[in-house]
Amino acid sequence: MAEEANDRLRLLIERIERLEEEKKGIGDDIKDVYAEGKAVGYDPKMMRVIIGLRKMKPDDRREMEAILETYKAALGLG
Repeated sequence: MAEEANDRLRLLIERIERLEEEKKGIGDDIKDVYAEGKAVGYDPKMMRVIIGLRKMKPDDRREMEAILETYKAALGLG
């Protein structure tokens, strides 16, 4: 039983290691796409902001934008 548990643990660890390596590769690919965007004149920081906004639910995005506008107005930035 202990050997079976050890084998199971080893397989799980190896699976996690493979996935972590894939994640690193995907992260490198994403950095390359941001670099490509920058090379053609886009601002990577703003690209990240847009991606964050697109991930949000429309209602959450509208609420966040309304709060941001309120804060900007209070600070004389609007």
